[in-house]
Amino acid sequence: MIRFLDAGESHGKALIAIIEGLPAGLKIDSDFINRQLLLRQSGYGRGGRQKIEKDRVEFLSGVRFGETIGSPIAILIKNRDFENWRDIMEPFAEKSRQRRVNRPRPGHADLTGYLKYDRDDIRDILERSSARETAIRVAVGSICELLLKELGVRIISFVRSIGKIKTEIKPEVNDEFERKIIDSLVFCPDKKVEDLMIAEIEEAKKEGDTLGGVVEVVASGVVAGVGSYVQWDRRLDARVSFSLMSIQAVKAVEIGDGFENAYKFGSQVHDEIVYDSGYKRVSNRAGGIEGGMSNGEDIVVRAYMKPIPTLRKGLKSVNIDTHEEDISAFERSDVTAVPSLSIVARSVVAFELANLYAEKFGGDTLKELKERVEAYKKYLSVK
Repeated sequence: MIRFLDAGESHGKALIAIIEGLPAGLKIDSDFINRQLLLRQSGYGRGGRQKIEKDRVEFLSGVRFGETIGSPIAILIKNRDFENWRDIMEPFAEKSRQRRVNRPRPGHADLTGYLKYDRDDIRDILERSSARETAIRVAVGSICELLLKELGVRIISFVRSIGKIKTEIKPEVNDEFERKIIDSLVFCPDKKVEDLMIAEIEEAKKEGDTLGGVVEVVASGVVAGVGSYVQWDRRLDARVSFSLMSIQAVKAVEIGDGFENAYKFGSQVHDEIVYDSGYKRVSNRAGGIEGGMSNGEDIVVRAYMKPIPTLRKGLKSVNIDTHEEDISAFERSDVTAVPSLSIVARSVVAFELANLYAEKFGGDTLKELKERVEAYKKYLSVK
């Protein structure tokens, strides 16, 4: 089992995580992890903070000579903007009303968190609930993706829509398709749609508004039988959905053609089975998951992100000091973070898949784990 715990505030000293359960002998490609962190900060529509923060992961324990050694891995991402916030975010700084937030944003954790934890400054809530926390989850997920690559699994992610602009492109899990994603300003491999998305973002920016959208994650090479139907909390689709829904601003998750399938007859939905050097499906409307288990086809999932709740023009709110009507507070923000979400979603899917591989196949070392996966693949090929 692979698990992690993370901590840190948006403008605090750093984000940190402790990861346990990764096998010994996994080579850590810090360049790959830092590239993913950079991509999380990129994408058309991001705000000014991305010009300040240049995220890089620092390993504190669990890695020696570039390899995991079997013990817990501690990682850290420094918040470079902390120096501008030291007077109010240093853990033992003198209490100050400077940059105090007293006008909650609709659609954010602000108001409910303020009530739940009985604070007198909404900043105590927004600092932890901020999507800045996803940086450390990208680092964790990227480490898990390195493990999955060793096991023959490859993952891509891209932007399917921003606002009302959508691409119908069929994804391919290969280098060429991934290059098209990375070369796009909005991480959409469809050039014609990319230009329309940028125009949509510019229109929202002009209006002081924000945009949501949909991202798609595809994992190829996942063996059949990852996950289980025997208990509700071991189902692959449940685990992946849980992790995707834990990302800030994600309000819906779709497995395969899930939403569309709800309006069709069963004969139009279910993927028929054939045998050709192994069992295969003639289509993949189920998104590679049946009965809570991977079925050998590509895992296809989508996350639906609502527009960011920090609007430059503000929304109707209430001042918590006077209970009088006011306009919601504005923190430095993005017009859209959908391209960033595509990187975060890829990382959380990688974490869940790596965790389930570790649960199914076990092993204290990468060598053990790879041998067991290969033996299972041979079993499936002759079944």
